[in-house]
Amino acid sequence: MYDAKFVYGNSDQMIVAEEKEKKKVVALLSGGLDSQLAVRMMQEQGFDVSAVAIKTPFCDFDCGRGCGFEIRERADDLNVNLKTVYLGDEYIEMLKNPKHGIGAGFNPCIDCRAMMFDAAKKHMEEIGAEFIISGEVLGQRPMSQHGPALRTIEKESGLVGKIVRPLSAGLLPETDPEKEGLIKRENLGMIRGRTRRNQLQMAKEYGIENPPNAGGGCLLTDPQFGVKAKDLFGHTETPTINDVDLLKIGRHFRLDEQTKFVVGRNKDENEMIKAIALPGDILLEARDHVGPISILRGKNAKSHVKFASSVTLRYSDSPKNQQGIVTVNNENSSEEINTESAEEQSYIKFRI
Repeated sequence: MYDAKFVYGNSDQMIVAEEKEKKKVVALLSGGLDSQLAVRMMQEQGFDVSAVAIKTPFCDFDCGRGCGFEIRERADDLNVNLKTVYLGDEYIEMLKNPKHGIGAGFNPCIDCRAMMFDAAKKHMEEIGAEFIISGEVLGQRPMSQHGPALRTIEKESGLVGKIVRPLSAGLLPETDPEKEGLIKRENLGMIRGRTRRNQLQMAKEYGIENPPNAGGGCLLTDPQFGVKAKDLFGHTETPTINDVDLLKIGRHFRLDEQTKFVVGRNKDENEMIKAIALPGDILLEARDHVGPISILRGKNAKSHVKFASSVTLRYSDSPKNQQGIVTVNNENSSEEINTESAEEQSYIKFRI
């Protein structure tokens, strides 16, 4: 990758070295092992790698699900610059009607990857990079990592021929960087499928310690979360980031077409519910017993206060055969309701 030219002076024997800069590439960096290996492979071949990490409302670095864990530490270990791109409202808009459908959960993997590569393309153009790399492995994920899906992603992101997947590139069609002589096929991998044997061996060779476990970090791939997401998008014309944040916590109940009811499961979730609450939301809490904070949200929320109070009391430490007081807070007003604990059969049918 280097082209050096030496010029010797007559009097002082000065040596002037002219060296071309390394060719630049952009990596989609998730923090997982495969994307780290892709970066190492390109660095080994003399490229200057710059990383882009994508955050979405469902695959956040802080979500604790693995998609972006220790992302900055990973970038530092790899010695690459890191740019973070957040896809928020535009991601939710895509989710309303993903062009290429959803997977087993509520995961629009093809449309999602296309958006990520489009963000990486913008960075590629900004820094004058030659192409984009990712840690995708042929056949590793059923929806987005088979041959036709990979080609669709390239087409949708306007990057046909410009995406190199180093771990599997030896099994994929020739890319522009190969045709232009920037990379050689013999230096590219031929990994296929879901086994991690080859990647773990490569990690050892590259000195990557404590390689992360396999598994996606996107909440939308989780079937249970997917059910809640489908319910939200099925009942709300344009969900907000706040709606999505509420999806991540608590027990969820659909009381009618207009009304959601969420019951906190622990102290942390109770605090999050209070932080997420918006004007118009109704918060409920057992006055005299340890228990959840619940939230009613929707146009018909006020008509469900009595029922929600009894369910809130049911999930508290209140004796089940006694009445209790539930505090109901609605914007600037507060009231107390004397109620009995709900019987399970009365509310379980509303559980999402």
